[in-house]
Amino acid sequence: MKHLLLVVFLLLATGADLWAADPTVMVVESYHAEYAWDQSYLNGLREGLGAKVKLVRFQMDTKRVPKSMYQQQADLAWQKFLEVKPDLIVLGDDNALKYLGPKLLDKGTPVVYLGINNNPEDYVPGGHNITGILERPLYNFSIRTVGQIVQPKPKKILVLFDHGTTSQASVAEAFQGKKRVIMHDIEVDLQTIGNWDLWQAEVLGAKDLGYDALVVGLYHTLSDSHGHNVPADRVMQWTSANTPVPPFGFWDFSVGAGKTIGGFVLSGREQGLAAAKVARGIIEGAEPASIPPKIGEKGAFVFSRSELKRYGFSLPAEMARRTNWVE
Repeated sequence: MKHLLLVVFLLLATGADLWAADPTVMVVESYHAEYAWDQSYLNGLREGLGAKVKLVRFQMDTKRVPKSMYQQQADLAWQKFLEVKPDLIVLGDDNALKYLGPKLLDKGTPVVYLGINNNPEDYVPGGHNITGILERPLYNFSIRTVGQIVQPKPKKILVLFDHGTTSQASVAEAFQGKKRVIMHDIEVDLQTIGNWDLWQAEVLGAKDLGYDALVVGLYHTLSDSHGHNVPADRVMQWTSANTPVPPFGFWDFSVGAGKTIGGFVLSGREQGLAAAKVARGIIEGAEPASIPPKIGEKGAFVFSRSELKRYGFSLPAEMARRTNWVE
């Protein structure tokens, strides 16, 4: 018994010493500091890792720079990694894992990813030092939620995504290459669009084409006629102001006054918390290969009071009780 207690004490002491060393964690963000998704998962990371961990950030900015620059951005992140020499590196979203992950394969530094929509093996096959959290939008539950709010029950729903890497990966599993699926006896049509003018035309024509609601996916890589990126805030504000049918969302950052009504959405904070839990385990001694990738399945009801009022909707009592209100 004494020997067992000694072992437990030594293990606890070892973990405490690791945290006392103030480990450095580098976070490579696929996107940029102003992007609400990044802000949300970084809050989760900070909360989950605690104050003793030093976070160093690098933003690849792939929502705004041309695709031809993605590898260049990843190379800059690699140089930052060599300079910082972190104890662990977190890769946020698909582009960071796709373009930087191969350089980190089995290099000794543990890697934790989050927000990954594609199969990680497509990016970093057989990486023994790499694990993390997968992002799987909860399409089925989200469409069901829209069907419970819009009355009479909608027959057709239009889903809009941009042409970004995350969009293509996130819809591949749910729609399996199809443009139309049936969920909860509702016809769900998918459009992936890269051009701002085409996006506007789809939104304006939704009602005439028989749609009863619009669900906005990702909208951050649209380009205007000159090839310039259209700011995401502008896309959302215009869409909210001009849609002839009620708009809902798949992610929490799309919900709020002048945005979408809400829905059953994914939260960046939950991805950050889940990734932090994995990172803590590794810092405390676990091998990345011993921690299988996990799906961050936790979604939440998030709604805007003002947008619900604007469309004259009310939530079912149980849904309202479980809702996180943004205002």
